[in-house]
Amino acid sequence: MTKAGTGGNIDKKYLEKMRGTEQAMEWVAKEFKELTTTELYEILKARAEIFIMEQNINYQDMDDMDYKSLHCFYKEGAKVVAYLRAFYKDDGRKAVQAGRVLTLAHGNGLGRRLMEEGLREIQERMPCEKICVDAQKYAEGFYGKFGFQTVSGEYVESGVVHVDMELDVACTAGKDFEA
Repeated sequence: MTKAGTGGNIDKKYLEKMRGTEQAMEWVAKEFKELTTTELYEILKARAEIFIMEQNINYQDMDDMDYKSLHCFYKEGAKVVAYLRAFYKDDGRKAVQAGRVLTLAHGNGLGRRLMEEGLREIQERMPCEKICVDAQKYAEGFYGKFGFQTVSGEYVESGVVHVDMELDVACTAGKDFEA
């Protein structure tokens, strides 16, 4: 989950509008081939807004992992307001990597809802033994609330301190996710 900076580029009026309007949001979980062009554009726009503009991270966002990912997001109208993606980390399909976790509004429970629904979708659609996240250090406590355990020391990726975290799950139900 990303953290709003004090000088971020997110529209303050939009943030105020988002508070208390959670019920108007629609939950979506789709494979890449199912995304509409508008959904894909809005996903990429939200990722750029948070990671590149707000957090000033200089990285190649479109890394070809999107093709084999499950994309989970909340949208309000056409706008993606919370997002995460998940893909199999290994060929044996024992581990799922969740990442690009973001919310455009903070302090309204949207991050919690995103993780709850995202983890449910992953467990239903992507049978696995564990779910992994490369967490920004400040979000370690957030992921810990969902049962993730830190499994590495701190390291710097794209100029941001991270830790690796894992959630052991018994993912036996649901259909197999097609990469």
